[in-house]
Amino acid sequence: MPPLLSKILVVDDEENIRLVLRTLLTKKGYQVETAETAELALERIEKHKPDFVLADVKMPGMSGIELCRELRERAPQITVIMMSAYGSVELALEAVRAGAYDYVAKPFKQDEILFALAKAEEHETLVRENRRLREAAEQGSGLPQLLGTSQAIGQVIRLIGKVAEYRTTVLIQGESGTGKELVARAVHMRGPRAEKPFVAVNCGAIPATLMESELFGHKRGAFTDAHADKQGIFQEASGGTLFLDEIAELTLPLQVKLLRVLQEGVVRPVGGTKDLQVDVRMITASVRDLAKEVAEGRFREDLYYRLNVLQIVVPPLRDRAEDISLFIDHFIAKNNARLGTQIRGIEPRAKKLLLAYPWPGNVRELENLIERAVVLADGELLTAEDLPERVHKPEDAVAQVLASGELSIKKASRVIEEALIRRALEKTRGNRTAASRLLEISHRALLYKIKDYGLS
Repeated sequence: MPPLLSKILVVDDEENIRLVLRTLLTKKGYQVETAETAELALERIEKHKPDFVLADVKMPGMSGIELCRELRERAPQITVIMMSAYGSVELALEAVRAGAYDYVAKPFKQDEILFALAKAEEHETLVRENRRLREAAEQGSGLPQLLGTSQAIGQVIRLIGKVAEYRTTVLIQGESGTGKELVARAVHMRGPRAEKPFVAVNCGAIPATLMESELFGHKRGAFTDAHADKQGIFQEASGGTLFLDEIAELTLPLQVKLLRVLQEGVVRPVGGTKDLQVDVRMITASVRDLAKEVAEGRFREDLYYRLNVLQIVVPPLRDRAEDISLFIDHFIAKNNARLGTQIRGIEPRAKKLLLAYPWPGNVRELENLIERAVVLADGELLTAEDLPERVHKPEDAVAQVLASGELSIKKASRVIEEALIRRALEKTRGNRTAASRLLEISHRALLYKIKDYGLS
């Protein structure tokens, strides 16, 4: 679901269209305003400051194309998506040349509107992120999710530095929320293609029926809704880096075509008869174990070896607990700047709860939790009362580990063992002799494990 703060202005002289889009988009979490003319739209843009404008091409008075040109001058930060009748495709293309990001042909299906908005949101996020990364690179700053002094993240940063200079493919593996895309961006920004496009695509977010067209483009008339030639993502990323997240979601036929791109450096648009040369550095990522996917016949072995030339494994947050304090401070400062709050820090008891929590959602979960706490805080310090219930009473350690997707018995055993020791010490009120009896281990072994897990 899109963020609740995303605002859309629908501009169409047909009342039915405005009503349908308001109902659909409101249900999906957008904040929606409407206008029946372009002139009225300009007034409402000043008042409501939308993130996106969905506008019809043909309207009485000022046309959608003229509106698009006006917005390019007045509010270039607003993304415009045009809507046109089948007979107005050329006008829609003219609107794109006038500054619109995309167009949707009428009559449209609901999924087409939502997909166009999702693409536009990804595009705008990418533009903002690339700008931020360039500024960070100029200032010598690192990426937030790569903060840390732990040995685990240090190894990732060193590996990024080694692979960034080369064009070879990189496979990033790690749990959801660990920052795989930011690792991919870091590889791009520290390499020779830093000034070229970085295009990120989540393979699981695009319907399988549309994926080929999105990746390779299509020719006009290739299928029912192909009203004009369309450039594919590979062409958009040419000269730069293409990051394919959730690569395991690609169908086997698409895997074959992706392999051809890697081998020959060419793509063929859907419905096309000629190959197009592309120069793209490929970085892929997956939460799944691709070697296991290959063994079970869901992923092509030849493609796996092509993608897995260099591998970077992003550690889960529970394996870099010493970095949690850095993240807490960073996210407090980030939210102060964004929300205008003045949180000075976090109380010791609250920090202790965060350090003890196993973080199945990794860095992303911690970032969201800190934002929630900053909003709810009554004073200048975050307190235990500002934290959600799951942090006070986390789920059973076994359930947490299984939910995280962890497959290493060794790592899972450590998480469960630490949780059991904490539970025994709480039950015996810190009496280590009694706790060792409950755990059925020697007192000496318990003392060793308490030190190992930093529980003293």
